[in-house]
Order: sequence, then C-alpha cells, then structure tokens
Amino acid sequence: MDIEKLKYPIGKFDNTKTYSYAEILEAKKVLLEFPMRLYTLCKDLSDQALDTPYRPEGWTARQVVHHIADSHMHMYTRVKFAMTEANPTIKGYDENVWANLPDNSLPISASIGIIDGIHTRLCALLDTMTEQDYTRTFFHGGYNREYVLDKVIPLYAWHSNHHFEHIKLSAGL
Repeated sequence: MDIEKLKYPIGKFDNTKTYSYAEILEAKKVLLEFPMRLYTLCKDLSDQALDTPYRPEGWTARQVVHHIADSHMHMYTRVKFAMTEANPTIKGYDENVWANLPDNSLPISASIGIIDGIHTRLCALLDTMTEQDYTRTFFHGGYNREYVLDKVIPLYAWHSNHHFEHIKLSAGL
C-alpha cells in the first residue's frame, strides 16, 4: 500500500465543499455513534496491536486514540466559543508534540471515556443548534484562518472515521 493511502485511508477531507444542513446532521450522527464504534474496535486489541504504528513514521494506535481525545476536546471547546462569542480567536497546538507526551502511554480506556463524554456533550449541544447557528465562526490562530461550524462538524466526522481506519491498519484489520 502506498504511503499516501496509509496517511489518508478514506481520502482527504474536502474543505472546498459546501455541506448541506442534511449532511451536517448526518455528520452529527457519525459523531454520536463514534465512541461506541471506537470502543468496539479497540476493546480486544492487545498492547502489541495498540503499540504498532499504522504506517512507517506514523503514530501507534494508542497514540491515535489519545490524539482523538485531545483533538475532539479542542473541537468541542471551539464550537462552544463560536456559539458564545463573535468569531473568537482560538489557539492551535502541535499534535505531534502532544502525541509524544508521557500520558500517551496510558491505557486507552482513559481517552475512550473522554471521547464518549465529549461526544455526548457535543451532540447534546448540536441538538439545540439551528441551521443559522452553523454559520457561526472561529478564527484559528495556528492556521491563520477562519472556520465555519458548517464545515467543522463534517470535518470532525471525517476525522473520526479517518483515525478509525488508522487504528484498523495498526491492528491488521
């Protein structure tokens, strides 16, 4: 398998696409179901499978699970900032540095619990949002660009599925 397919097993996210309200609601459904899908995928993985990188010079499945928790915590707070402030500026973080911090050697159950809680709270918030709310924005200082919630929700549904496939690759599934 070529390196690009290993990096992006489901393809890259299409940031140029305009997502319909129906597609945003479908993405919300992916986010709601993701924690259980992730738990089911990972519950019987051995430490060897969890500590196997999904590609040369890539993260291990364990790092990927912890990264999902880190990333989705940030996404959740960004959505909340966007819902409570006018185009707030948010801070980025270096994912690779975070992926190599010592807490990434913990059992994945800690991060699966975080992901479950974050997704439960996020989806409860999304359930209250109107179509107009999805036009709210935040400014990402790390990437120096504005994000609109109507792309953020599909992006994180993609992100969930993207890393789900990385874990499957690590485990040889």
